[in-house]
Order: sequence, then structure tokens, then C-alpha cells
Amino acid sequence: MARVLVIDDEQDILVLCRLNLQRAGHEVLEALDGRRGIELAREHRPDAVVIDLMLPTIDGYDVLAALVREREAYDVALVVLTAKAREEDRLRSLANGADEFVTKPFSPDHLVGVLERLLSRRAERTVASAEPSPQP
Repeated sequence: MARVLVIDDEQDILVLCRLNLQRAGHEVLEALDGRRGIELAREHRPDAVVIDLMLPTIDGYDVLAALVREREAYDVALVVLTAKAREEDRLRSLANGADEFVTKPFSPDHLVGVLERLLSRRAERTVASAEPSPQP
């Protein structure tokens, strides 16, 4: 089970994500704005964060930048989930540290699959870093 933070200002999106992520066995934290999302991320250190780009208080790009800086302290998967479907938004998100870019409307199963793939890679990196180095 992973802890996933969803930051979106649309209550319906939060509910949709929560229900599907919980059904997949994950713990879900929610924030309706960018500032609260950053606070929750720092307080709870989620394994993954889903970030909308159009948020009140602090926009999704600034949230993404803040969470990329958190990667210095711990490994976190970052997924942008947005209605901004232009290629420039996708490229900007990925260039600024997002691991994946998913556009709205979206399939909840697709989002869960994206997160589980990223979390699996994260787990593999953790195991690999814990293995002893081969002796010459």
C-alpha cells in the first residue's frame, strides 16, 4: 500500500481519485489548493502526488517545482493530471520534474495503472540501493 496525495480544486475529481485509489489498496490524502498540497506533502511524505495544474493559491507548476525540491529528501513520484492538454503543457510539466502527464477527462483505471507503475519503479530503486555492492 502506498500513500498518494491528490491535489485538485475540483471536489468531484478528488472523490473519483480517492475511490479508485482506495479500491486499489492505497491510502489517499487530499488537498483543494496548491498551498495545502505542499503542506500535506511535507508533513506526510507521500509515495506519489497527483497534481492539477490549475489550482488556487499556488498553481500546479509551482507545486511541482516545490515537490521536485522535496526529492532531495525522499523519492516521490509526481503525476500531473490536468485539463490543459496542449503539448507545451505536457513538455513543460515533464521538463520540470513530472514523471507522467495525464489529461482530463481521464480513465481512473489508467491513472491507477500509471501510479502503480511509478510506485513499482520506486520500489525497485529502493531495493537496488539497499543491495550490497559486489566485491572485486
